[in-house]
Amino acid sequence: MSQNAPSSSVASEVLAPQPTSKIYKQTINTTYDVEKTPKKKVIYPFWLGGAAAMTAATVSHPFDLIKVRLQTSKGAAKASALQTAINIIRTESFFGLYRGLSASLLRQATYSTMRFGTYEKVKLLLAKDGQELSFTKMVFAGAVGGAVGGVSGNSADIVMVRMQNDAKLEPHLRRNYRHAFDGLIRIGKEEGINGFFRGVGPNVNRAILMNVSQVTTYDVFKLSLLKTGYFKDNIWTHFSASLLSGLVATTICSPADVIKTRIMNSGSKPKSAFSILLTIIQQEGPFALFKGWVPAFARLGPHTIITFIVLEKMKELYIRKEIFGIKFSSQ
Repeated sequence: MSQNAPSSSVASEVLAPQPTSKIYKQTINTTYDVEKTPKKKVIYPFWLGGAAAMTAATVSHPFDLIKVRLQTSKGAAKASALQTAINIIRTESFFGLYRGLSASLLRQATYSTMRFGTYEKVKLLLAKDGQELSFTKMVFAGAVGGAVGGVSGNSADIVMVRMQNDAKLEPHLRRNYRHAFDGLIRIGKEEGINGFFRGVGPNVNRAILMNVSQVTTYDVFKLSLLKTGYFKDNIWTHFSASLLSGLVATTICSPADVIKTRIMNSGSKPKSAFSILLTIIQQEGPFALFKGWVPAFARLGPHTIITFIVLEKMKELYIRKEIFGIKFSSQ
């Protein structure tokens, strides 16, 4: 070996990166950390879904009101969603489209909080070592969440339906609830505790269908899109998955929604869900079960999209806050 050749220690010193006058600090790529954080292992706050749904309800409420007006219309006369909207604005002013908004927000605070929160909790219980759940288990989690949400939000749902449909009734038949809590108090005084559970059966059935066809299918569509390799976990995937789930949910839930609305808007002696179903089919035809589908999708489509985009952003913010050292309680 040549004497001029550097020794191994000298070579290592030459090859090693040399310090400079600049001070280098260790940095953290927070974007990378957020994307790599395993979401399945994060326990999110129970209220996230309800908060996201309440945000969406402020946008979608006018479409929900139009849907209720169409669903409670009797006979073969078919007014379009646009005609219904124009009539509401003409007779009740533009703010008539937001009649019952307080009840709608209360409904989302109860119904959606419980259905989203229960769904996530059941998924955590069914998952083993963070493995991906089967479709059957996801459907089961969605059904349980929907049932719990349907019972929890039933009373607020009754108030919302009545407030939305009140202006359509004859003056002597109107209930004239001032706001959601006034409606709850009046129901308790005038109808007793049973009044809070009017239509709870079809409402729970609808809630189960809704949660499975909306929340569960959103997860399924999102996973399917990500597996194609053409989509990443970003807002465009969230938009696409929520749009598809909104289409599925609107179609599946429409018959149960029509029956539920008719029962909740009925008088002191409501008919059973089955008798109302037979009456609709016999007198109005089977397609009457899909009355209000267009405004229902016009409401549920944007509502679903906004809900899941806001929910995904809230989850992302929750993870980022943990990374930045700010802790939130997940209970």
